[in-house]
Amino acid sequence: MSVTRRGVVKGGAAGALSIALAGSLDGIFQTSAGAETGEAYGYGPLIPDPKGVLDLPEGFSYKTLSVEGEPISEGVVVPGHHDGMATFPGGRHGRTRLVRNHEQSNNGTRAVGRPEWTYDPAANGGTTTLEVDSKGNLLSQYVSLAGTSTNCAGGRTPWGTWLTCEETEGFTGQTKSHGWVFEVDPTGRRTEPVPLTGLGRFAHEAVAVDPHTLTAYLTEDAAKPFGLFYRFRPRAHRGGYHAYMSGGKLEALNVPGVPDLSAVQEPGTRLRAGWVEVPDPSAKQTSVRKQFDTVTRSQKLEGAWWGHGKAYFVCSFSRKADGGAADHAGQVWTYDPHRGEIELQLVFKPGGRFDGPDNITVSPYGGGVILAEDGDGEQYLIGTTRRDEPFAMARNALNDSEFTGVTFSPDGRILFANRQSDPGATFAITGPWHRLRG
Repeated sequence: MSVTRRGVVKGGAAGALSIALAGSLDGIFQTSAGAETGEAYGYGPLIPDPKGVLDLPEGFSYKTLSVEGEPISEGVVVPGHHDGMATFPGGRHGRTRLVRNHEQSNNGTRAVGRPEWTYDPAANGGTTTLEVDSKGNLLSQYVSLAGTSTNCAGGRTPWGTWLTCEETEGFTGQTKSHGWVFEVDPTGRRTEPVPLTGLGRFAHEAVAVDPHTLTAYLTEDAAKPFGLFYRFRPRAHRGGYHAYMSGGKLEALNVPGVPDLSAVQEPGTRLRAGWVEVPDPSAKQTSVRKQFDTVTRSQKLEGAWWGHGKAYFVCSFSRKADGGAADHAGQVWTYDPHRGEIELQLVFKPGGRFDGPDNITVSPYGGGVILAEDGDGEQYLIGTTRRDEPFAMARNALNDSEFTGVTFSPDGRILFANRQSDPGATFAITGPWHRLRG
């Protein structure tokens, strides 16, 4: 059984479409022997790691960087719960800077940073910035934002900074509000612990930014009711951070006749996207997602990434038992701002080898995607080939902690990813990327 590559345009002209599904995972629905073993697609089968840390295909290797609890400086250690991440040019000799989130609220190995980079001293989350050389060796690291809460994912901006997202909408000691997006400068020169209030206060997951219009597309992971997919349109289309600080309009996705994205199960289905303005983005009285009578929701909206002129966004799972319209073990959607449509790129079938996709990055090899799994049992990095076939890129051989923060170096030579916990660690993966099978 394979995925039918047929798409129907809903809300526009109807009919069969000839499409190339970027990141479509046919094998997720009914995996063949090759897909199960990893022998047919991608880079070949995973080779067991003698150290029991990270299984990779033949020819690939990894380095472990920045493990939770390791000393950074006097009285400062690497915080815990490694999460979303992005890379930036390091300025010389092929170096790369990484900015990494730490998904901690009032527990875990606290992020301790400079006072001028600390938003709320009572909160444990934040970001660290790492600098590595061209071979993936760690050169330096420091806490680049502190005093934020539950920093889950985020997104890279076209002007070269990191937007870190708080996955909460609470208060710390009733003194500081949380649930915001903050900007982190990877060079360390311009970071200010000031929330970008125009992007709303809600349980943020990730953000993808259109480099042409600076429109930000944001995901929300929440329940009772389920979260929303948003866009923020700044008043100015130039000026980067200053355009965001000058304000704009926050809107929520509303697909007519589709109150829950899980009801769509056919890859290639395109739906006309409507948008409704958020009445109170700061959620002073009512949570943003509760301010609507009619809107499109999804259980477990997670990762987001900009690529190929579209905003990719992920739904980790949906369960009818929890109130979802239908069951699935993961969806990947795209929003095309030129067509004004969302398109279902892939669906994970419950009970398959892979489940619970979370963080996502668009691969520079083959036009597919790489997904960080946060599912049941074994955890994988999942890639796709040029023929849209799934393969296991890596397996967490140490424990069942999820993968997070998957992202390539600016030159595409190194894939960085995190094991979130027990303990949190960052990996630099290198190998023969050009040998992609399929």
